Amino acid sequence: MKQSLKSSALWPLIRDTYIGLRDLPQLPAAYLHPWRRTALARLAQLKDIHKGRRAFIIGNGPSLKQTDLNKLKGEITFGMNRIYLMFPELGFSTTYLSVVNSLVIEQTASDLAALQIPKFITWRSRHFFNPVQFTEKRAENLPTFLHTTYDAPRFSPDVRGRVWEGATVTYVTMQLAFHMGISEVILVGVDHNYTTTGKPNTTITSEGDDPNHFSGQYFGKGFRWQLPDLETSEIAYRMARQAYEKAGRRILMPLWAAS
Repeated sequence: MKQSLKSSALWPLIRDTYIGLRDLPQLPAAYLHPWRRTALARLAQLKDIHKGRRAFIIGNGPSLKQTDLNKLKGEITFGMNRIYLMFPELGFSTTYLSVVNSLVIEQTASDLAALQIPKFITWRSRHFFNPVQFTEKRAENLPTFLHTTYDAPRFSPDVRGRVWEGATVTYVTMQLAFHMGISEVILVGVDHNYTTTGKPNTTITSEGDDPNHFSGQYFGKGFRWQLPDLETSEIAYRMARQAYEKAGRRILMPLWAAS
């Protein structure tokens, strides 16, 4: 019965209706909470703020160690997750930072709260941030909370609503860049390759230095993280490329994403 429903043309409507009803109790806080109201106001100001410009989305792969990132100083840059570990070496910060994985946010919340750059965090992980950190004097450093979801694959040209994660923060960042009007996105250090293997989305604890990112301390010993879901990420990347091309924009991806 379930399989026949999924093959039906009505399946997207059935799925989205179910998800909408399931998530209904979350909606008041997701749109009326003061932090989300602040986020929505900021996102309204950011709509098409960089219209027609290019931007670089900087991943966290080992290839960054062989990349001259100094050339990106002065460019519009989107960093992700723990890229801030590289800021002292770079001598500059990325223009923006996005983090949506709850395990990463839980273990780095104090670092994220201290960063003096615009940062975009998933709404479901708001409880990892202490409201005392964002008093009236420090309100400008409050993260901009995005209402992200694991369900219902889509590309959101306007990120004030629900934003599908696509199993990777890179996809969320692509949608952010589109929202801001970026016409050309260039990926740097998005290696899409992990030495550590296993069932996607399984939570593991690192037992030593991290071989999958630009620094061994990125997900170093004792850090809990989830194994990547590369297949879902590839679906998301294709959706992003199609959305950009349909709008007369483009994403320059590495060869692994050329198909």
